[in-house]
Order: sequence, then C-alpha cells, then structure tokens
Amino acid sequence: MKYVISLIRELVDKRRLLWELSKADFKKRFVGSYFGVVWMFVQPVVTVLIYWLIFGPIGFKSAPPVPGASYVQWLVPGIAPWFFFSEALNTGTGCLQEYNYLVKKVVFRVEILPVIKLLSCLFVHVFFVSIMFAVFLVSGRLPMASWFQIVYYAFAATMLALALSYFTSAIQVFFKDMTQIVSICLQFGMWLTPIMYSEQLFVDKGITIAPFILKLNPFYYIAAGYRDSMLTGDLFFMRPTLTVYFWTVTLLLMAVGLKVFKRLRPHFADVL
Repeated sequence: MKYVISLIRELVDKRRLLWELSKADFKKRFVGSYFGVVWMFVQPVVTVLIYWLIFGPIGFKSAPPVPGASYVQWLVPGIAPWFFFSEALNTGTGCLQEYNYLVKKVVFRVEILPVIKLLSCLFVHVFFVSIMFAVFLVSGRLPMASWFQIVYYAFAATMLALALSYFTSAIQVFFKDMTQIVSICLQFGMWLTPIMYSEQLFVDKGITIAPFILKLNPFYYIAAGYRDSMLTGDLFFMRPTLTVYFWTVTLLLMAVGLKVFKRLRPHFADVL
C-alpha cells in the first residue's frame, strides 16, 4: 500500500513532467511523416469501413441490437475504445525498452513510463471520440446527457490498460517475445469481445451460455458502456454486477502488475 501511495504522489508531483513527456511522445510518432497526424485517423477509419462492408448492409447484413440505430452507429462506440486500449497496451509493453536511457537514470521513477505512453494514446482517443460525436450528430442523433459518461468509461479503459502494461512491460525487458504475444492476444481479444457482432447471434443459435462467457472479458464492460452512453442512455450503475466485476478484476490485475514491476525493477538497468 505504501508503494502505491508513493507512486500516486510521484505522479501528482511530476504532473508537468508527465504532460511534457506525453506531448513529446505523441509528436515523436509522426516525425518524418509527410501527412503527420492524419495517419492516426487513417487506420481506424479504414477498419470501420472494412467492418461496415463485411457486417453492414452490403455484407452479412448484421442487425444492430439497438432499435433505430444503424450498424455504423452501433459499431463505432464499440470499436473506438478498443483502438485506444490496444494501442495503449501495445506501446506500453515496449516502453521500458524504448526509453531505456531514462530507465538507467537512478533518479528517474520508471513507473512513470507506462503512464506517459498511456497519456500519449489518450490524446489520439480524444480526437477519435470527437469524430464519433460528429458522426452521431451528422447522422441525426441528438446529444444525450449520458454522452458525458464516456469520460468514466475512458478512465476505466485507462486503468485496465495501465494494469496490464505494468505487467507486460516488466516482463518484456527480460523476455522480448512478450511484444508479439501481446499483439496476438489483442487480435484474439478483439473477436472475443462482441465489437463487430452482437452476442445475440449465439443466443439465436441456441448457445445461451455464450453471453455469460463473453462478459468474463473485462473489456466487454467498456465496449458495452460506450454503447450505453451513446445509444441507449443507460448509466453505469444500471449494470451493477458488471461494474463490480470489472473493477474487482482491474484492481487485482493492477496489484499483480505493480508487484511484478516492483520485483523486477532493480534489474531493469542491468538488462537494458
């Protein structure tokens, strides 16, 4: 507990340094690129377009479970937090290797590095959420008070990504293949989360246990929460069981991640 409290105090005390390093990390991604920041929108937009063609009215014609919503309106709130989560975990896993020159500084608190990557990815997410709002407004959806709830679910996604990043980044220093393992797990994770499809598909086929199994994935709570906020107006306390389950799992993962990170931290500089 003392370790966690001291880490929180360090993050608060060095919030300006965090902000500057996060901005520098964000800008560094597009150094030498002709189109610069435009690229951060290209992949998400192309991905949404592909899934719309496959599962939308042109392809399998999957009907969204929310009455009155188009497939794009249902898809975007589910896939937007996944883009953020997957990017944050991918970049967070290799952050100690990338910033090895800071890891070797005795006076630098290396626990800050995953947070820097997370904030850098959060900048991109803010832009993408703005596009999501624009898509809803242009398509005729009126704003709802529940849209503000996106802040809460973005925070939930941030905590889950950070908890996993502390574990994966610490292991990656000694086991370089961790980056590839995380990438593969994220590919499976996207399909294990009902983002492009609805769990109702399994129920219709008589596989009634499928929704329960899918909900064991903590990211289900985030994807469902974004959709609740944007489409139905449901508030987070209307899913009390999922809320308790998500935060219990996330806090346990955070405890494990920080413990592993703390245990391996003295050896980081020697290996890097």
